[in-house]
Amino acid sequence: MTRSVVHAITLAAAVALSAVPLAAAAKTPAAASSTDAAMARERLAAAIARLSKQPDGTVGVAVQRADGGPVTTLNSGVTFPMASTFKIAVAGAIFARIDRGELALDQMIAVDPAMIVNSAGIAEQLPHPGISLSVYNLLELMLTRSDNSATDVLTAQAGGPAAVTAWLRKLGITDQRVEADTAHLLYRMLEITPGPGTFNETVEAAFAADPPKAERDEKRVPNAAFNADPRDSSTPEAMAQLLLAIHSNKALSPASTKILLEIMERCEIGANRLKGLLPLGTVVAHKSGTISSIANDVGLVTLPDGRKFVIAVFIKGDTKGTTIQERVIADIARTAYDYFTLGGV
Repeated sequence: MTRSVVHAITLAAAVALSAVPLAAAAKTPAAASSTDAAMARERLAAAIARLSKQPDGTVGVAVQRADGGPVTTLNSGVTFPMASTFKIAVAGAIFARIDRGELALDQMIAVDPAMIVNSAGIAEQLPHPGISLSVYNLLELMLTRSDNSATDVLTAQAGGPAAVTAWLRKLGITDQRVEADTAHLLYRMLEITPGPGTFNETVEAAFAADPPKAERDEKRVPNAAFNADPRDSSTPEAMAQLLLAIHSNKALSPASTKILLEIMERCEIGANRLKGLLPLGTVVAHKSGTISSIANDVGLVTLPDGRKFVIAVFIKGDTKGTTIQERVIADIARTAYDYFTLGGV
């Protein structure tokens, strides 16, 4: 472990413990004075800003109690590539169709071999033609394994990317856009023109024709144009807004909300991010995302008293690698957790 990482760990512990003065922590949120509360929020924002200096890319954060209250942000209004966190919106649009009676969780959907995209799940475990899966199983694969093939099947069932964005707009979420399925999102990031073959065939041919392209992908070299592209992006606060809408049953029926959040609690990807430094057993309904130099994790965290808070952490343009990216996400999540546990509002 390097000195800089040790320093970051010490800093995270220090800012977490100092997020709220002990006198204020002894009060209920309602009893704390507005001055104390404002000062505590300022310390939380300052701690998040300090922790965000660990990577050399841009970090975006939005944190808010799920039952309301002010939003603490870093780089508010800045858009970040969502990577696989866009799959929450896809799931929401699917559940909205279920709520309208247009789809059912047990409805079987054929998986067209042309829609197979490399990732854990279908592409690895079901390589042969003849796949049909229920909507429920496709949602499970998309949200717990980040299965790209399941995602693209569900994006089509939702009515395509434009329909997913239209669902977001109905919720009043204006700073989040879905304009591609995962295959075309990856084509754009890799700067590959889609060909007549499958996704894997197209990518392999492009890498064979341009070996440095494959090397840049392997090393996660930042793609500045992709990072600045407003397509398939979100501000941190727009992602927090989506999570709040889901949690509050404003986006979906209570039954669909319950199922969606239960699936997100089973997420197997990104264990070292939001969950990385939280107490063992902390319930986190989340979705991570990784592509090129980008590392994200967003979700709902349950506090010891049963309350929840929403948190979205996005990182783009970083060159220090996954370990540092995951560490800063974990540090920020733990700092927010301690702040709210100690009475922060």
